[in-house]
Order: sequence, then C-alpha cells, then structure tokens
Amino acid sequence: MKEITVDVISAAVKELCIDAACNLPEDVEKLLREAVHKEESKFGKYSLEKIVKNVELARAEHAPMCQDTGMVVVFVEVGQEVHITGGTLQDAINEGVRQGYIDGYLRKSVVGDPVLNRKNTGDNTPAVIYTELVPGDELKIQVLPKGAGSENMGSLKMLKPAEGLEGVKKFIIQAVTEAGGNPCPPVIVGVGVGGTMDKSTLLAKKALSREAGAPHPDPAYRALEEELLEEINKLGIGPQGFGGKVTALAVHIETYPTHIATMPVAVCLNCHAARHKEVIL
Repeated sequence: MKEITVDVISAAVKELCIDAACNLPEDVEKLLREAVHKEESKFGKYSLEKIVKNVELARAEHAPMCQDTGMVVVFVEVGQEVHITGGTLQDAINEGVRQGYIDGYLRKSVVGDPVLNRKNTGDNTPAVIYTELVPGDELKIQVLPKGAGSENMGSLKMLKPAEGLEGVKKFIIQAVTEAGGNPCPPVIVGVGVGGTMDKSTLLAKKALSREAGAPHPDPAYRALEEELLEEINKLGIGPQGFGGKVTALAVHIETYPTHIATMPVAVCLNCHAARHKEVIL
C-alpha cells in the first residue's frame, strides 16, 4: 500500500494550475505552428501568428496566455493500492486550486451559487472533480482549466438510433457551425457518443484530455475523426472566427455502450488555449 499525503496532492495541483495557465502544452503548440503554414487566408495566418507569439510570451514571462484562466476540471485516476492520508482527496485538490490561483495571481472566475447569489468564491474553488479507481499504486491527476467562452458553446443531443452515423456527423458539424467564432478557434473538438445523457457529456470533456491530435486507437473511429476534421475545416470559420481553412486543430471521439433505444451525442469545444497538464504521484 502506497501512502500519499494531502499536502503532496495540494502542492502538485497548485503547480499544475499555474503551469497550465502560463505554459501551453507542446502537443497543442505543435498543431498551432503547423496551422500557420496550412492557413491560406491572409488574416487567418496573421491571427495564428499572433496566437503563437502569445504562447511564447506567456511562457517566457510566466504569465497567463488568456485572461480567462477557467474553472478547473480535474480527472483523477486513483490506484487501488493508494492510501491518501491527512484528509480527503477532494479537499486536497481544492486546496491546491486555491493556492494556485491566489499565489499564481490567476483570475478567480467561480461563483458559489449559479442562480440566486452569484458571488465570487474568491479562490476559484470548487473544482469540478472526476475520479476513477484503477489498478496499481499511482495517483494520476489531470488538470484542465476550462474557459467559459468555449464551454458555453457545448452541445448535447439525444439522437434516435435510426439516425445512425450520418446523424452523428450532422450534429457534430452543426454544433461547430453554430459556435462560429465564439469559442476562439482554432478549436479542439471533443465528442462523446453513447452511455446516458450525462455520460456522453463526460466523455466529450474527457476527450479533451487526450494528447492533441493523437489518433483514436480504433481505425474506424480514427477515420471518422479525420473525416470530421476535414469537413469542419471546410466551414470557413477560420482562426478567431475571421475566416480561413483552420477552424479546428483536432477532433477527438470517445464512446461508451448505450441503451438500444437511444444514442446520445455531446460536443465539447476547447479554444486554441487548450490547457491540460498532468502529474503522476
């Protein structure tokens, strides 16, 4: 049995939050740099060049690359042989978020009540935390700060099974089309298909935690991701919504078994600041 204290977890989450805000992952930056060369629109290319420059400056100055430093989404894989000591996992993660956003001078964007009293909590907590029990003695923590501009453009539809693959593709393309320039493209498109209504939206969010552009392990879904990326980039929305051929950097699809009478499909978009960082303790 491996023991991990809550202080270790909090310290790790703090660093992940600060690093995610200021240091765009290499996988995303690579796709952005490739997009500069692919983009044919003069203003689209100019926008992408400025985005890449912003990435470089944020890293060099250790400053957030976007003023919206997001609501923190955390995916945790807890090994069955891990024993957390000194408190609870949830409290440890939220303490790490609190420290990261205060000590890192990151914008606090969370309100305690969504409807009746939208008062800022002052430390960007609570985070949205998803945990999964897995074999082993490791604790894997993935932090995805999610800005509201892209989060607001998410979509969900309960398709009829008879609508089939064409219905799935139509809905995904429609979701990106209706989002337009609002999610600060070029975007990464997370898609969840199957399960229940709530499971499909979780799958779509989880899809954004994959290495940007990493192909699906199933050849059929890999081909579908490539097809959808090509079709989305024909929409002409372009970088920052100003027109061009690079609307999306990648499409990631995650699936789950579902009921015979339903086919839920969810789309979750990430802006070009597709922040994701992880650590294994």
